[in-house]
Amino acid sequence: MRATVHIMLKTGVLDPQGKAIGHALEGLGFDGVGEVRQGKVIELEVPDGTDEARVKDMCEKLLANPVIEDYKIEIAG
Repeated sequence: MRATVHIMLKTGVLDPQGKAIGHALEGLGFDGVGEVRQGKVIELEVPDGTDEARVKDMCEKLLANPVIEDYKIEIAG
């Protein structure tokens, strides 16, 4: 099985990498791009039958910082 975790900074948390990407796009002539938020994706190969609660526990303990980051879990068989 594969678990995919999408991690983004919470709304309202300063995102300097997102700002830098937005400025770089503007500098390359890509006008009209609004706010840019940068995140990360983590793919995990997990044993068959692994439930979302187990992956959530991984996120809470290591993969994400729940104080400043939100995450979304997708599990595919």
